[in-house]
Amino acid sequence: MNVNGEDKHEVADKNQKPEIKYMGIKAMPYIIGNETFEKLGAIGTLANLLIYLTSVFNMKSITATTIINVFNGTTNFGTLIGACLCDTYFGRYKTLGFATSASFLGLLVISLTAAVKKLHPPHCGANETTCTGPTAWQMAVLLTGFGLMIIGAGGVRPCNMAFGADQFNPTTESGKKGINSFFNWYFFTFTFAQMVSLTLIVYVQTDVSWAIGLAIPAALMLIACVIYFAGTNIYVKVAPEGSPMTSVAQVLVVAAKKRRLKLPEGPSVSLFAYVPSGRINSELPHTNQFRFLDKAAIVTPDDRMNPDGTPADPWSLCSMQQVEEVKCLVRVLPIWASAIIYFVAIIQQQTLAVFQAVQADRHLGNGNFQIPAASFVVFLMLGLTIWIPIYDRIVVPLLQKVTGKDGGITLLQRMGTGILLSVATSIVSAIVEEKRRSIALTRPTVGTVARKGAISSMSALWLVPQLTVAGLAEAFMAVGQIEFYYKQFPENMRSIGASLFYCGMAMSSYLSSFLVSFVHRTTNKSATGNWLSEDLNKGKLDYFYYVIAAMGALNFVYFLVCAKWFKYKGSPDDDEVGIGLEPLQFKEVAQYEKATAV
Repeated sequence: MNVNGEDKHEVADKNQKPEIKYMGIKAMPYIIGNETFEKLGAIGTLANLLIYLTSVFNMKSITATTIINVFNGTTNFGTLIGACLCDTYFGRYKTLGFATSASFLGLLVISLTAAVKKLHPPHCGANETTCTGPTAWQMAVLLTGFGLMIIGAGGVRPCNMAFGADQFNPTTESGKKGINSFFNWYFFTFTFAQMVSLTLIVYVQTDVSWAIGLAIPAALMLIACVIYFAGTNIYVKVAPEGSPMTSVAQVLVVAAKKRRLKLPEGPSVSLFAYVPSGRINSELPHTNQFRFLDKAAIVTPDDRMNPDGTPADPWSLCSMQQVEEVKCLVRVLPIWASAIIYFVAIIQQQTLAVFQAVQADRHLGNGNFQIPAASFVVFLMLGLTIWIPIYDRIVVPLLQKVTGKDGGITLLQRMGTGILLSVATSIVSAIVEEKRRSIALTRPTVGTVARKGAISSMSALWLVPQLTVAGLAEAFMAVGQIEFYYKQFPENMRSIGASLFYCGMAMSSYLSSFLVSFVHRTTNKSATGNWLSEDLNKGKLDYFYYVIAAMGALNFVYFLVCAKWFKYKGSPDDDEVGIGLEPLQFKEVAQYEKATAV
């Protein structure tokens, strides 16, 4: 004991592990400020890229849609790489700093393509049927901007929420409240940025000047960079602890090496059951699903142990805890696959619905003001934003009285409802498009769109129902999917779980791009004509929507099968499996709080 009454070992521990100074609320102006301007900058450009490519770069609708889908897919896939690099090598502070700077450079390059005449094709008039496309040099500059934005989004999306939560002490009551407050502000910021970007910034780009409209997001992103680095001295910078995917790889490799071994009969106690202390992951019971993975925990005479009980070679022996964590990941993958088809329907509301708005009457009342076509996507966000509090405060309590379940319905039931609503979205879109085209062919308004056809006298506000239903689908499926990954992934893999959400969107973007190109080519010389004609009035876009609806219906059947088979994390084998059960996981929460308090 020293003069202060402290044990020498306690002093030594303090010297080795200095106490973290959580600044909490003091760091929030920098974190939230950075988030706000970063989202305003990124969304302010991404929201209107489709119109920019067709009106400034004179691309055909199919080409522009394909580029946007590939760009979005690659951006979302980049989040998985960003999450792995962040967790393994760089940490969230460095990753976010580099990614935000890359995003600024990307937005700057794209704004230059609008401001410098030599960096985009000559203007195409409304009455011109053929327009000069971009040169190879102009496309190279544009794609350079896209590439920098992909790098930026790959680092920002999987790290920004976690970095904000890092600023609060998770072991104190005030810290927990601060984390909840941060998440609320984060989603408010995200929604606010989308609203501003889809209205004010899109209006400046479309009706004032593309050069000014794209320079504004670049300037906002620069402000985001300045605010982020201004708070450097007060941030809590959590050091990277290594990629959790290494443990997954070890289980797969060892199971493959020991595939010829016979699993022992009886309970799993005969398998290697070591559980390290101080882990944040909850201890999982043994399950009989994917029994072949259990072979990774078979102890052989060749396996050697360290004094602390860990295997000397982690690539030759894994614990059952590791195996069960990998099983959690494998169980989620079939459910994740169902989200790919689901998002295809939502993507059409962000691309093809914009083209529907272009060839519809976008005037408000009898005035000259027109709603920018890209701004109609805001109704999707409004449907999502308005429904969430209604669902949380009114629908859930009513469902709780009927079902007796926490949350009213399980996460899988919530996701299934979202898939059904996505089918309804495509059906409503088909009905509205058939009506828009019919009116355009019989009662067009005065004027046409360059390289397209007559503008329908049908009000573009008739697109609101399909966009609103899409917003409801997102409130059920997308929000439920994020929570599902968060709860079903091992605690140290939750950033990977967030990346998996974006990877599903990426696969949807690629699939959507393939479907658009395939349908465009195969129907080009058919008796019904090209379904996805440059002039929607000559096409059959409603047929394409019905195809998406049919795919969604088949996907719903597939989802029901997967949900019936699914076993929630922490459920022992004698519990029910499927869509009707969702453990409350109080044990998991308690173990997590205990581990983080060490």
